[in-house]
Amino acid sequence: MGGYSSQTSDATGRVSPAGPERRYNQRMRIETLAVHAGAGIDEATRAVIPAIHVSTTFERHEDGTYPRGFNYTRSGNPTRQALETALAALEGGVAAAAFASGSAATAAVFQALEPGAHVIAPDDAYYGTPVMLREQFARWGLQTTFVDMTDPGAVKRALTPSTRLIWIETPSNPRLHVTDIVAMVALAKTIGARTVVDNTWATPVLQRPLELGVDFVMHSTTKYLSGHSDVLGGAVVARTMDGVFDRIRSIQTTLGAVPSPFDCWLVLRGMRSLPYRMRGHVEGAQRVAGYLAAHPGVARVYYPGLLTDPGYEVASRQMRQPGGMLSFDVHGGRAEAFALVNRFKLVTRATSLGGPETLIEHRASVEGEHTRAPESLLRVSIGLEHPDDLIDDFAQALEG
Repeated sequence: MGGYSSQTSDATGRVSPAGPERRYNQRMRIETLAVHAGAGIDEATRAVIPAIHVSTTFERHEDGTYPRGFNYTRSGNPTRQALETALAALEGGVAAAAFASGSAATAAVFQALEPGAHVIAPDDAYYGTPVMLREQFARWGLQTTFVDMTDPGAVKRALTPSTRLIWIETPSNPRLHVTDIVAMVALAKTIGARTVVDNTWATPVLQRPLELGVDFVMHSTTKYLSGHSDVLGGAVVARTMDGVFDRIRSIQTTLGAVPSPFDCWLVLRGMRSLPYRMRGHVEGAQRVAGYLAAHPGVARVYYPGLLTDPGYEVASRQMRQPGGMLSFDVHGGRAEAFALVNRFKLVTRATSLGGPETLIEHRASVEGEHTRAPESLLRVSIGLEHPDDLIDDFAQALEG
């Protein structure tokens, strides 16, 4: 175990942006890149902050062309283009497609496959993904096998001649299972399948799957990227331009699940502070996880930053830090879990994650009959409050 790196960029200490160069270059660190990618001084007004272009339509040239490249906002918008440029830059990809939600981005990846294709997906994941695969795409002819992705052998046994995609979520929701990305990429290559990583929880600040050979990264930009619990969005970032990403782009345009210009602007604004916000989320999560791991009222803590966590070794190789999310089991099952969440004074009972406020949620009751979450499990999104204040709130709730 080498431990987590303190770096916030790649092995050289730098990252490479994608798209047209503006106020950033090919060798900037991620903190600088987050500020400048997708931005630039406005040529018409000299404004420092990018404008919100709310127009749905754009004037044609006298010869019938669109010299600025925009004709209708569903197919392209200047504010969305700025966001997509920034997303690709932060993940180290060549292009990105922004969507109206993380679910819309996820669906676009599956829609880009042929009916009858086979997908391998994790058995512990954001519950909306398996629901989508079982209830929507199974009817369309997509076949899915759900496996424990912490076991590469299980993934290898699930491969078939029709496998076209391995969907990876690491750390997973809600049990923070850690999947070896490099191992999954190697398995996919044996049969010519693509790999996708849901990087919502880690963000490009803590984990850069494209550098590990992954084909696509998906984000719910609702979460850490926007970072303020006030916008809905999603995105797919591509490592290379190929036919699959071309289809994802086509789905974005023809099916129309695109974010509004204002939503794009909000995500772009939030991304500018992402590297520094993640430091606060991680610091708080590490402190709270350590406190919970030592508390007699807690049965188990799920957090890959703990030396005792099953995913620690893999996570320490592929993540720079273990993230701002954790889950824990209480003694007493569902009844005690509900009693505990009602004793918090600072921590809020709510779904979602990645905002400045700390949120706690009983996942099994949210996910329903197909949940993999234990009834005793509570998921926590650590916000940006002072860790001592959070620990004080956890202490009084656990002692209550």
